[in-house]
Amino acid sequence: MTGHMHVEDDRTGMEVGTLKRALADNLYCIQGKDEYFATAYDYYMALAYTVRDRLTHRRIKTAQTYFERDAKMVYYLSAEFLIGRLLINNLINLGMYDQMRQALKESGLNLDDLLEREEEPGLGNGGLGRLAACFLDSMATLEIPAMGYGIRYEFGIFRQLIANGWQHECPDNWLRFGNPWEIARPDYIVEVKFGGHTEAFTDDEGNYRVHWMARNTVYGTPYDTPVPGYRNNTVNTLRLWSARAGEDFNFQVFDAGDYTQAVAEKTFSENISKVLYPNDNTPQGKELRLKQEYFFVSCSLQDIIRLYLRKHDNFDAFPDKVAIQLNDTHPAIGVAELMRLLIDEHGVEWNYAWDITRRTFAYTNHTLLAEALEKWSVNLFRKLLPRHLEIIYEINYKFLDEVRSKYPDEPERLACMSLIQEGHEQMVRMAHLACVGSHTVNGVAALHTELVKQELMHDFYEMFPEKFQNKTNGITPRRWLLMSNPALSSLITEKIGDSWITNLDDLRRLEEFVHHADFQQRWRDIKQFNKQRLADHILRNNGIEVSPHSLFDVQIKRIHEYKRQLLNVLHVITLYHRMKANPGMDMLPRTVIFGGKAAPGYFMAKMVVKLINSVADMVNHDPDVGDRLKVIFLANYGVALGEISYPAADLSEQISTAGKEASGTGNMKFALNGALTIGTLDGANVEIREEVGAENFFLFGLTAPEVLEMKAKGYNPQHFYQGDEELRQVVDSIRSGYFSPKEPDLFRAIVDALMHGDEYMLMADYRAYVDCQDRVSQAYRNQDEWTRMSILNVARMGKFSSDRTIREYCNDIWHVQPMSVTLGEYRSETAGLRRI
Repeated sequence: MTGHMHVEDDRTGMEVGTLKRALADNLYCIQGKDEYFATAYDYYMALAYTVRDRLTHRRIKTAQTYFERDAKMVYYLSAEFLIGRLLINNLINLGMYDQMRQALKESGLNLDDLLEREEEPGLGNGGLGRLAACFLDSMATLEIPAMGYGIRYEFGIFRQLIANGWQHECPDNWLRFGNPWEIARPDYIVEVKFGGHTEAFTDDEGNYRVHWMARNTVYGTPYDTPVPGYRNNTVNTLRLWSARAGEDFNFQVFDAGDYTQAVAEKTFSENISKVLYPNDNTPQGKELRLKQEYFFVSCSLQDIIRLYLRKHDNFDAFPDKVAIQLNDTHPAIGVAELMRLLIDEHGVEWNYAWDITRRTFAYTNHTLLAEALEKWSVNLFRKLLPRHLEIIYEINYKFLDEVRSKYPDEPERLACMSLIQEGHEQMVRMAHLACVGSHTVNGVAALHTELVKQELMHDFYEMFPEKFQNKTNGITPRRWLLMSNPALSSLITEKIGDSWITNLDDLRRLEEFVHHADFQQRWRDIKQFNKQRLADHILRNNGIEVSPHSLFDVQIKRIHEYKRQLLNVLHVITLYHRMKANPGMDMLPRTVIFGGKAAPGYFMAKMVVKLINSVADMVNHDPDVGDRLKVIFLANYGVALGEISYPAADLSEQISTAGKEASGTGNMKFALNGALTIGTLDGANVEIREEVGAENFFLFGLTAPEVLEMKAKGYNPQHFYQGDEELRQVVDSIRSGYFSPKEPDLFRAIVDALMHGDEYMLMADYRAYVDCQDRVSQAYRNQDEWTRMSILNVARMGKFSSDRTIREYCNDIWHVQPMSVTLGEYRSETAGLRRI
C-alpha cells in the first residue's frame, strides 16, 4: 500500500477487489477461521461484518451530522420491530448488491446460499411491528433524523410448529449464534426501578418533591442496529434494550448453599427482555408485560434526555428538538415517565413539565378492538410503579377539572373520559393517558380515523378536535417489491426507469403498457415463476404438490376471529361439497393458502388453525377433488415467508368484519405485487379500492354502518343458517365431525360461536363472500383481463408507500426536516483517536 492511497478505498470501499480482501480479513480476524476450517455460517458472518463495516462508517457520520447541526430528532417507540433479515436489505440500500455477488463468486462462494444462513429476528408479531420496520426504512431513505427504540427480546415471537394439525409454540432462539448487525453499548447503560414506595419531602428551596424508594433495580443495556437509507449516506439507528440485574450473583447466598436463590435476582431481571408478548392470561403474565413496557420506555426516555442534554443545559427547547411517537398504547406509560424524569430527576416545575410533555408526544392508535386498548389494574400499578400512579392521579385530577370547565352540565363525561376506570377493579386506561398527554392522535386509515373520532374516542375528539389526524399506513417498496420480487422489479425498471423505488407514484407510468400483449405475457411469466417458487416451498415443507397454474388464493396474517380466516374456510368447504356432489363439474383449479400465528392463549384462534389443517387433510387426499382444490397452511409465517408469498399470490384475502381492521398492510403488499383483492370496506381496503378502481377490486359484505345497524336490531345468525342451504350444509358438516371423525365434537366451540352470537358476522357475510368468490373464478378464466387488472393494481399503488406516510408525519405531526449526510473520507489512522 502506498502512502498516497485513499484509506476509504481500502477499508470501506465498494470495489470488488476491496470487498474480496475485506471478506478474507473478517473471516480470519473476527471469525478466527481460514478456508480450511470455515463453515457456511462463518462465511455468512464474514460477509455480514463486511457489510456492517460500510454501514458503520455512514452511521458514525450520520450521528456526527445530527449532533453538530443540533437536529430535531424523531424517536419512534414501539414494542415491536419486525425487521426481517437484514443482509440483502443492507446490500441493496448501500448499492453494493452486484459488487458483493461478484466478489463472492470470485472467492468461490454463492450469495444466495449465504443469505439463507441468516436468522430472522422475531422482534414482532404482525402488522404493528412490520409497520415500525417500514417506517425506519423510510425515515432513513428520506434523510429524516430519527431513532427507533424497543426491546431486544432474547426469544422473539415463538416458532410455530404444526403437529397433527395443532399449533405448537417453540422458543425462537434467534440469538443463539450471535447477531453480527448489532453493536452493544454498555457505556450507555441505564437504571430502571420497580416497586417500593414513595416519600415526599420539601427541598432546600421550599419545593414539594418526591423520592421513589424502589424495591428492585434493573439495568438496561442498549444494542444498536444500523438502518440504512436507500442509496444515500444516512444510516439511522434502531436501539434495542436488554435487561440485566443490578446484582447478577449473590456470593454470600451461593456460599451458604442456596444456589438457586443466588441467581434469583438475575433471573427476575432478565425475564423482562426474555420473550416477546408473554401470555398475559395470568396475573404473572400481566405483570411481566407491564414491566416490559415500562422497562423499554424508561430506558429510552432516559437516553433521549441524555442525548438532548449534550447540546442544552435546560429543557426550554426540548419539544423543539425532540419528537416522540408512541406506536400504539404499549409505550403510553412514557407520558407519566417523562413527567417523573422532568419533575423528580431534573427539578422541573409541574406545569412546565406538563407543557413540555404534551408538546413532545404524539400517539398512533392502531386498533378498534376494545380488548386491545390496554388497561392495567391500579393495584398492579401501585405494586410496580407507585410513583407513576401518583403522577397519573395528578394528571387525571387536573384533566377532569378541564372537562368540568368545558362541560359543566355533563357529569357523565367525567366517567367516560377519566384516566381511571371505576368498577369492581379500578383500571388505568392507557389510551386515555396517551391521548391526554400527546399533542396529536392519529389513526392509520381514513375509515379507521373516522371510527376513532366518532366512536372509540368520541368524547376526546369533541374536546380536542385539533388533536386528531389520519395517517394512512404504507409499506416500503424497497423490501416489498424491489427485494422480494426482483423479476417484476426488473421489468418495471426496464419500462419506466428506477425512480419508482423512492417515488412510488411513478408506477402510474405502467398504465401505458397495460394493453401491450408482449408486456402482459412477460407479466404473467413472472407471476408464474413466483408461484413456482412458492409451490417448491410448499412441496419441501408441507409435502403437498400444488399446481402453479391454479389460482393462488392467499390469506396470510395473524390468526384472529375478526380477520375471519374461518369465513375463508367456510368457502373452502363449500367448494368441497360442490365437487363431492358433482365430481365432474368444471371448477377453476384453486390453491387456498393460509399462514399466520395464533396467540398462545387464544383458544378460538388455535381451534381455527386446527380446523384449517383438518379440512386440508381431507381435501388434499380426496381423489374426487384431485388437483382442482388444495388447502395449505404455511407454518411459522414471518417476514421471510412473506417475501415469497406476496409475489406469488393471485388473490389477496382481506375479509375482516367491516369496522374492525384499523388499516392492514398485508393488503398493500399483495396489491403492490400484482394480486387482486377480495375484501370488505374495512381499514385501508377502502382507500386501495379508491386508488385501483372499483372494477379492479372484488368487493363484498356489510359496511361498518350496516354491521352496527344489524347488531342494534338484534342480529340472529341462525336466520342466515336457516335461509341458505349451502351454509347450512357447511356448518352441519363441521358440527357432525365430518372433518374430525375420531373426535366428532372437536369443533363444537366453533359451531357454537357461529350459531349463538357470531360476533364477527360471518353468517351474515357468507353468501355475499361465496358469490364474490364465484366472480373471482370467472374473472380468472380470462387471463388477458386478469393480467390487465393486475398491472393496474401495481400501477396505482403509489399512495401506499411508507415514504408518503412518513412525509405526512414529518409535515403534520413531527415538524422535522430532512438532513443530508456528507460522507467524506474514512481514515483509520485518525478515526476515533482524538479524544483518547
